[in-house]
Amino acid sequence: MRVKRNKIGDLWAAIGFLLAFALWTALVRSVDVRAVGPNGTSVGFAAFNLWFHRLTGVHRTVYTVTDWLGLVPIAVCLCFGALGAAQLVRRKSLLRVDPDILLLGLYYLLVVFAYLFFEMVPVNYRPVLIDGALEASYPSSTTLLVLSVMPTLKFQINRRIRNQSFRRINDGFVIAFSAFMVIGRLLSGVHWATDIIGAVLLSAGLYLLYRYCAFQIDRHREITNGIP
Repeated sequence: MRVKRNKIGDLWAAIGFLLAFALWTALVRSVDVRAVGPNGTSVGFAAFNLWFHRLTGVHRTVYTVTDWLGLVPIAVCLCFGALGAAQLVRRKSLLRVDPDILLLGLYYLLVVFAYLFFEMVPVNYRPVLIDGALEASYPSSTTLLVLSVMPTLKFQINRRIRNQSFRRINDGFVIAFSAFMVIGRLLSGVHWATDIIGAVLLSAGLYLLYRYCAFQIDRHREITNGIP
């Protein structure tokens, strides 16, 4: 019964975060929108964003470090992709690959789709030029990638590894790395504060939706195996 409550809790939490992201995006597009960005680009919550941007300033070193560390979640995706590919080769059927790994692949594709969508339909642009060019800034793509992918590392390791010490080390790494990346992007000054908030809301909603679906797969297996 406890697992069932957790499943339903994840679903409602996912819906809540995704609705909050949709509402936040609408507000960013409509509240205190002013042309205060580079080249006269407009940004919502202009007073708040300008205040926070002036408070933090621009730190290119922090931006560069967090940009390169954005390769870590990509490496995580590749590792799970390699695991799925190895299972496919060994078991000689896509249907015999672990369902939660197949689901994880679909989830990563959903995250990529979200990233590409907001690149093609910019909500606003960065507060600074990158190599002299405007770049879409909402939601923060690095924050979205980190907070969408790194929790899946924690989730999958806890499902597949029994060693408690290894689990704790991995949990600590995921939490510390994610916090460092989000705070780093926030303080680097290459995003508006509202871009980071939007990414946190979207990634939380997507991850909780993934986790709910993974639990549904577990429950289906239990039913198939005759476990009440």
